[in-house]
Amino acid sequence: MTAQVSHVSVLYFAKSVELTGVKEEELVAIPTPISSRDLWQLLLQRHVRLGELQDRVVLAVRQQYVAIGDQVVTLRDGDEVAVVPPLSGG
Repeated sequence: MTAQVSHVSVLYFAKSVELTGVKEEELVAIPTPISSRDLWQLLLQRHVRLGELQDRVVLAVRQQYVAIGDQVVTLRDGDEVAVVPPLSGG
C-alpha cells in the first residue's frame, strides 16, 4: 500500500506555544497513515525545544486525544493536530 500525504494545521497550546514561538502552523506533505510517535518526531524536528514536554504531552487529532506511541492515525487534508501539554499545577 502506498503512503499518502496530507496538509494539516498544527495548533499549539500552553507551554508548547512558549517553546515553539507559534500558536498555529501549516504542515504540508505529512505521510499518512502515521503513528502518533512518528508524528511527534516530525514536530520535534521542527521545534527541538518541544523535547521538554517529552512523555508529558498528548496530541489531539480531529479533537480526539491520541497518546504518543504506536497508535496509528490517518490524517486527511485540512485536519487539525493539537499539541496539548500538561496543565500547570499538579
